[in-house]
Amino acid sequence: VVENEIQARIDNIFSNLERLEILSSKEPPNKRQNAKLRVDQLKYDVQHLQTALRNCQHRRYIREQQERQREELLARTFTTNDSDTTIPIDETLQFNESLQNAHRGMDDLIGSGTNILQGLRDQRVTLKGTHKKILDVANMLGLSNTVMRLIEKRAFQDKYFMIGGMLLTCVIMFLVVQYLT
Repeated sequence: VVENEIQARIDNIFSNLERLEILSSKEPPNKRQNAKLRVDQLKYDVQHLQTALRNCQHRRYIREQQERQREELLARTFTTNDSDTTIPIDETLQFNESLQNAHRGMDDLIGSGTNILQGLRDQRVTLKGTHKKILDVANMLGLSNTVMRLIEKRAFQDKYFMIGGMLLTCVIMFLVVQYLT
């Protein structure tokens, strides 16, 4: 009742302040600024009063709610294990099962990643061996090229020796035939 009466008076003050604001705008220009400042100050004070009233109402409402809850708690009769007593184990089990499935999935991912990494290491070893064999073959081909060049050079030299030997043999046969006949 007191709060309603206070609220009615604050509303009355607001309506009076609105009329004062209209009247202050009709004041002479030299007093208008001062009158408007006083009306604004009164509005500010009334707003503080309004806020204080709301805080008081809020505290009263919380206090009443706490008293009501306290009375309900004290008036309640407790019995042993009502049929309404349930424990939400199913949801917890489902959550735990989902976590375990996720854990297994992560373990599987880590295992497959480890297998892939091991496969890459094995491939690296194989590629290193292949690279070494290719270098050996390239070195052999390099050697073969050198040997082939030497053989060609030797064959070229041998051809000259053969032609020179044949000419020498022909010259010797000609001289033998000339001198012996």
